[in-house]
Formats: sequence, C-alpha cells, structure tokens
Amino acid sequence: MLHINDLVFRVQGEPLLDHATVAVNKGDRVGLVGRNGAGKTTLLKLISGELHPDGGSITYPRLTRVGKVAQEAPSGQTSLIDTVLGSDRELSALLAEAEHTVDPHRVAELHERLAAIGADSAPARGARILAGLGFDEAAQQRPCGEFSGGWRMRVALASLLFQAPDLLLLDEPTNHLDLEASLWLEGYLKSYPGTLLLVSHDRDLLNRAVNRIIHVENRKLTAYTGNYDRFERLRREHLEHQAAQHAKQQAERRHIQAFVDRFRYKASKARQAQSRLKALARMEPIASVMEDRTVTFHFPEPSQLSPPILTLEDAAVGYESGKPILAGLNLRLDMDDRVALLGANGNGKSTLSRLFAGRLRPMDGRMTRSGKLKIGYFAQDQAEELDLTATPLAHMARLLPLETETKLRAQLGRFGFGADRAEVAVGKLSGGEKARLLFALMSREAPHLLVLDEPTNHLDIDSRQALIQALGAFEGAVILVSHDPHLVELAADRLWLVADGTVSAYDGDMDDYRKLLMEQRRMERTRQRADKPQRDEMLSKKDKRRAAAEARAAVADLRKAAKQAEAQIDRLNKQRAELEARLADPQVYDGPTAKLQELQIKLGQVKLTLAEAENRWLELQTALEEA
Repeated sequence: MLHINDLVFRVQGEPLLDHATVAVNKGDRVGLVGRNGAGKTTLLKLISGELHPDGGSITYPRLTRVGKVAQEAPSGQTSLIDTVLGSDRELSALLAEAEHTVDPHRVAELHERLAAIGADSAPARGARILAGLGFDEAAQQRPCGEFSGGWRMRVALASLLFQAPDLLLLDEPTNHLDLEASLWLEGYLKSYPGTLLLVSHDRDLLNRAVNRIIHVENRKLTAYTGNYDRFERLRREHLEHQAAQHAKQQAERRHIQAFVDRFRYKASKARQAQSRLKALARMEPIASVMEDRTVTFHFPEPSQLSPPILTLEDAAVGYESGKPILAGLNLRLDMDDRVALLGANGNGKSTLSRLFAGRLRPMDGRMTRSGKLKIGYFAQDQAEELDLTATPLAHMARLLPLETETKLRAQLGRFGFGADRAEVAVGKLSGGEKARLLFALMSREAPHLLVLDEPTNHLDIDSRQALIQALGAFEGAVILVSHDPHLVELAADRLWLVADGTVSAYDGDMDDYRKLLMEQRRMERTRQRADKPQRDEMLSKKDKRRAAAEARAAVADLRKAAKQAEAQIDRLNKQRAELEARLADPQVYDGPTAKLQELQIKLGQVKLTLAEAENRWLELQTALEEA
C-alpha cells in the first residue's frame, strides 16, 4: 500500500530523516510514535505531498485517495451537515450533474456510480460522524461560523472521516476533542475500513485503535507488530539485548587486545597476535544503547492544611451576563483528593475549574477556602500570554523577583529545563516545552491545590508518563480535566460528572463510564427511531423512498461487513489451529531455536488479530440488532 524507501529529509541542512525505510500494508492501522521533534508530523506532510523529500521515495498505488485534516477550519454560513456532505467532491459533483443531465445513458452511469459510493446513505453517515464528535441534530443544522475554532476543527475532522480516504493521515486528532468524543473516535478508528497512519500521544488510543507501530527515532523508521504496550515491551527487550551484546563484545575486544599487547613482539606468538588483530578489525561494532534524555516532573511539596481546604455550599457559577452554567454545587476538597471531571465539552468543566482556581466567583451560594490555601492553575490558553522574546528564566524572575537565580533555576529544573534550555527564548520552544514552562510557573509557590485543564495536549507519551508520576508523588489536591483516559485512570481516584447543569459524584471507573456513554448513545438512537414515524408523516414520498433506501443500504453494509469479519475469524482460527499443531510436535523443539521463536511469534500475532476480529464481529452484530 505505502512504501517508503531510503527517505531523506533535511531541515536547515540537518537530516531529520536519513535513509529511512518502511512498508505499510493495505488495511493496516499504524500508530506513528516518537519524541516531540523526531519527525512524525513531517513524515505525514511528506506522504500527503505538502513537503518533498531530499532523497529516496514515497510510493503508493496511483489511484489511492489520501486524506488529511485541512489546516483551515471551515467557516461561513453553510450548515455543519452540508459542510461535511460537500467535502466529498466526487459525490457533490455527481449529484450536481445528475440534477441537470438529460442524456439517459449518462443518467444511468451517474446513478450507477452514486449507488457504488453509497450516495443514498451519505446524509445518515455524515450525521452519525458529527453526532459522534459531539454535534446533536440541532447543532448539525447551524452554520459553521457560529462555532469556536476548536469546534470547527471537529467539523474538519468529521469531513475527513466522511470522505473515508484509502489512506487516512491523522495528526493528534484528539487535541480538539473532549473525553467523550475521544472515546467515540477510538471506536470509529478501530474499525476503519481503509489504511490509517495516526500520530498520537494518547496511549489508550494507540492501544485500542492500531495494530502496528512505526517508531521514529534517530532519523530512522522501525516497524513493530501490535499495539503501543506491545511495542514498548518489544523495544525494551531489544534495548536490553543490545546492551548485553554490546557489553559482551566490549569484553571480547578487551580480551583480544590484551593478548595482542602481550604477545605482538614475541616471535612464537606473533602470528597468533596478527590473526587476532585482523579478527578485531573485522568485528562489526554493536552500538551502545543511547536512550534519549528522559524528562522528569516534580511538583514542590506544599505545607499541610487542615481539612477541608475548600467547600462549595449551594453554589452557582457562570459568567457576568447570563444565567448560571452550573448550580446546586455542594462539593468539598481535602488535601488528599485527586478528582477528574467528566462530561462533554460545553457542560461546564472548564467553568468549574476556573471557580476552583479563583478565576470566577460564585454567582450564588457560598465558597469557603482555607486562609492559607495556594492554588496552581494550568490551562492551554495561558501559553498565549507568554512573552515569546523572554526566556523561561526571565519569566520565572518576573514572578519571583526576590528569589536568587539558583532557586529560579532549581524550579525550572523540576520540569526538565536544564541550564541550556532555561535561557532559550520562549518563541523557540516546542509546544511541549511551553507546557512544561507553564507547569513550572504555576507551581512556583508550592500550591496546595493543582487545577489542570487539559494539561497533556502538547506532551509526548514519555512526558505524559512523567506527569502521571509527578501527580502520584504530589502531596496536595488535584482537579483534572483531560481527554486522555490513561491519565484519568492513573492520576485520579475520584470522578465527578459535570452534566445537566450541576456536578455529582460518579461511582464507577473509566470502563464503567465508557459503558455509560455507549448506553446513552444507544438510548439516543432508540429515541430517534421512536420519533421517526412523526418525521415520516412530514416527509414527501420521494424523501420516504430515499430514507428507506438509506436504511436498506446501511443494513446491507453492516451485513456485508459482518460476513467479512466472520470469514476472517474462520481463517484466523484455522491458522491458529495449524500453528498450535506445529508447536505441539516434539520435533520442533529439537530443531533451530529461531524457527521455534518464529512459530511462537506468529501464533501470538494470530491470536491478537483474532481477538480484534472477534471484537469487530460483536460490534457489527450489535449494530445489526439495533438497525
């Protein structure tokens, strides 16, 4: 499907990718991983044709449709649903031509092609994608221009998913999504029918939605079979093996060199010494393991306060001109609380965060805070307030003018800013470095409460793991808003659900919350079906025929996909049985170890693919029952 051969790309004369080679098979769902700045986004731009390589080649079949989210979010007076439907240029062109063409032969060709691309089911498919990304029926009819930039980027993502390109390129697609939409996208990509290349730092998404990993490291591309957890394990084992082989080779080199040094000039041993010198020269060096510098976070230890540190009694919160967004708030925070806020975007999570952070005052009721309470507040929009010409050290000095430079540097060092990066202009820092600078600034006075609103948007996987560890070691309270389920699961021990204009404790874990969302979507579909007779009465005969055709097409597609999944399960079960039979043969254990390991690896891969196929089949059966 996609072949990258000896790819070279330079940035300001320095190679970012150097003779990198990898192949992607048709239907693969690939996660691109690597440190920030390794070249993941650049690679997607090279594949899509936005950039051109300095050497090597990127090839895929001539008629392959490649899709990537548009850089500009849609705007204007066109409704969301029409924007999504209009993004499929072939569909739009065919429909426009069909309205005016009178040639019966051309009309037949047009309708044949429209049927082939599922034109009848297109409106329903577009509506389902928009609904999954958080737009209800009413919102889908509103103009794009009425929505904020983040919501319009969701429309851009919906448009791309609707086009269903053969090769789908996604770069951090969850950055503009809330947790609910992220979970929907996870399920959607898990069963994407084309080939997917996904850049993401969302560990759960990489574990659930992809079946291969390509690691971008040291200007090379290395492919691994399986999800992110399996990649991490295999890579760790590879590095451990490489380190052991390097140590073994170095010991052998020292042994040979010692023999040569001792006997080079002794006549009886000179020939042996020369032979060993030649062996030393022929020895292919095994590189030592050079791991990238690991980023560590460390929040300062706060002083202890008597509980509770903050309470809300019958409180309401909103903005100056308008009714409260949240009301009836009766909440309490203690020093040991780790709370994650759940709920769709627009329900009031950020509003509640600002109330806790002191950025908003209660419109009603009472908020009581400990007199010595210090609060650290993190929000992504704070990055826009940074002085791009000043250094991290200068920013810290402005906020702590009485502190010594040593203490300022120590605080920056807690979040990975060594002597070199502390004096680089903020405008030259990466998005992840700016986020780490915000962590350093917000925690400068050892706060008792950390309020973190989407803290991981620009952090790579290693930095996210460092944040999880830092929050685990932190001695104060945490309020967390995040679309990263992995972070929520590991950093929070209490969940509050922000919905229906108030906040309540959620008694369950993230798996329970996933099930709740699925149940809510099922109930919404049931309600829509219940409302269908009323809508049908208002439809013309032509509209009714179209709706019926859409329903038949949707069910037919589901049945076809279910049969394909069933056939795949049968094939995989046969492969598993054959591999297990070969491994049950005692003779295989007397043969080469490499052959045995190859069979065991193949069996593991087949079992992994079989589990995915079975989950896919179950999802399709559920969808068929609902349809």
